[in-house]
Parts: sequence; structure tokens; C-alpha cells
Amino acid sequence: MSSDSPDLTALTRQIKTWAAEYGFQETGISGLELGEHEQHLQRWLEAGYQGEMDYMAAHGSKRWRPAELVPGTLRVISLRMDYLPGDTEMTRRLGQPERAYISRYALGRDYHKLIRKRLQQLAERIAKAIGPFGYRAFVDSAPVLEKALAQQAGLGWIGKNTLLLNRRAGSWFFLGELFVDIPLPVDEAHAKDHCGSCSACLSSCPTDAFVGEKVLDARRCISYLTIELKGPIPEALRAPIGNRVFGCDDCQVVCPWNRFARPTEQADFQPRHRLDNSELAELFRWSEEEFLSRTEGSPLRRAGYERWLRNLAVGLGNAPSTIPVLQALQARRDHPSALVREHVEWALQQHRTRSAGPVS
Repeated sequence: MSSDSPDLTALTRQIKTWAAEYGFQETGISGLELGEHEQHLQRWLEAGYQGEMDYMAAHGSKRWRPAELVPGTLRVISLRMDYLPGDTEMTRRLGQPERAYISRYALGRDYHKLIRKRLQQLAERIAKAIGPFGYRAFVDSAPVLEKALAQQAGLGWIGKNTLLLNRRAGSWFFLGELFVDIPLPVDEAHAKDHCGSCSACLSSCPTDAFVGEKVLDARRCISYLTIELKGPIPEALRAPIGNRVFGCDDCQVVCPWNRFARPTEQADFQPRHRLDNSELAELFRWSEEEFLSRTEGSPLRRAGYERWLRNLAVGLGNAPSTIPVLQALQARRDHPSALVREHVEWALQQHRTRSAGPVS
């Protein structure tokens, strides 16, 4: 190292300090070897558990070999940012079948842009300190095994529910990465699994999507069914979905480690448009223009309006047979989308089956 080379140990300390200033709760640095995670992903793909998520099988070995994805990469800086809103009454909402349950991460603004901006700011701060360097920022938007990298960086362990768990923060956080060409000292990998004999996450899944510890069949996962799946939701899985209309948090809600999770300090992650306390019928009445307006900058846009109505129709089919619920469904019976009409008819049939007489 030349005399004007940076003190990498001191630089690492600075990076973690700067990251905290940009709103990240924890930062770790890892090398590039992902070992067993590569084999785990390949077995998962071979079993077809990815469903329609073809992108999970794309890009070949770039997903588990960071230096192939970004040539010149020597280290990965992994960072976590808490997102749990402070007052969302999760278990209460799940027990109110006439109200919509939206995954906690999707109640506020889309995290991708916010975290990518903070990563960019961090990279610029590093460049100001040491001069130009090679880097690339990722936020759940490229073939990156972010949980595996975060584990290697010491941010936690991968739990039985396949999520990264942290002893001080549970799992209510987002991850972001900076691939850099700086040979920073690495943190110790989180080798110990602290799940023990607990299997609350596995047994709590409404659709029995876990085929084993740390193995999720995405084709049965409510998050996949309500966000990624483009066609009809399999009929056998509609009733178990309940009132979950965008994503699912059940395996996080029951995790004992999440009692240590702290509410986010990011205003952008707070609920917007009363999405944490809205009735299914109210949301089902949104026009496409209202949907686009009220979901601007929101993760809900990922589903799109047609699938948003599909999901809400399932929720309404599982809701009590109240006048607002039945009127909302009747109003969409002639919707232009065959996908929406199919799920509306299914929902109405559920109410017919549960009632003494037919729903006209």
C-alpha cells in the first residue's frame, strides 16, 4: 500500500458512522464467497419453488458471485434500515376480516428510491474522503443474494422463515448493498443460528408455504400470490388468504425476535391514505385513476390496478356478508377484466354458500 493509501480500518469505521448518519441502523462488510448459499438456491430453483419469478433463475452464477455481476468488486457493504411503522395494530387488523391487511413494508413510500439515494450519498461521501473508486449500489433490484451477503457481513442469520433475523431488530428492516473495489477489512460472519427449537413461523403460515426449515414454496406464499402472480389465484388458496390483499407478515408477526424491533424513524415509511386501516369495500371502489393517484411512489404499484382488484375481491369473498361488501362486489360483476370478473364471481359464490339464500 502506498504512503497515500487510505487507512482501511479507519475508513471502515468512518463508513459505518456515515451510514448511521444517512439513516441505516447497522452496517457490515463481507467478502465475496457465498458457499452453501449457492447450492441452496440451485436446489430451490430445481424444485420449481420460484413459480413465475423467472428472474430468480436468470443471470446464471452472477447471483452468487458478486465479482461476475460487477467486475472488480472486492467487498460488499451491507446495510439495514428499519421500516416498521409505530402503530399499525397488525394482529388486530388480521382479526378484522372486513378491513384490508397490507404488508407493513408497503404502507408508505417505496423503499427502493429512498435507500438507493442514501447509498449514493454514502458512496459520494467515501469518494470525497479517498478519491474516485469503483462501486455499484443495489436495493432488491438485481441478481444479488442480499440475505446471504448480510449474514456474511454479520448483520444476522437466516431464520427458518427464510428472512434475515437480527437479535436486536428482528426482521422488520430493508437491506441495501454497495459493491466496492476497496479491500476493506471484513466483519465476522454471523455463524450462529438463534432460532433454536422455535417453529412458530412455519406453523403460522396461512397457506402452508414452508416445505421445511428455510425452504419456502413461493407458489403457495401469499406475498407471491398477491404481488408476483399474474393470473388467477388458485382457488384452494383463496380462503386461507383471508383479508391479506398485498403481501403477508404472519411469519414475522409471530417471530419472538421481533419483540426487539423498534419503530422506524423514517417519515417516508409511515402509512399513507389510511392504508393501515381501510375497509376492503372502500378500496375496491377506487377507480383506476384513484389507484394511480393514491399509490404514486408506493410499492402497491407493483401489483397494478387489475391485480389490486383481484386481491381485494378475494378479501371480500372472505369478509362477512354485509351490505357494503355485497354491493361492492355486485358493482364489479361486469368489470372489463376477465381476471377481476372471475374473482368477483368466486367471492359472490362464497357468500351464497354461507348464506341461507342466494345472493341476487
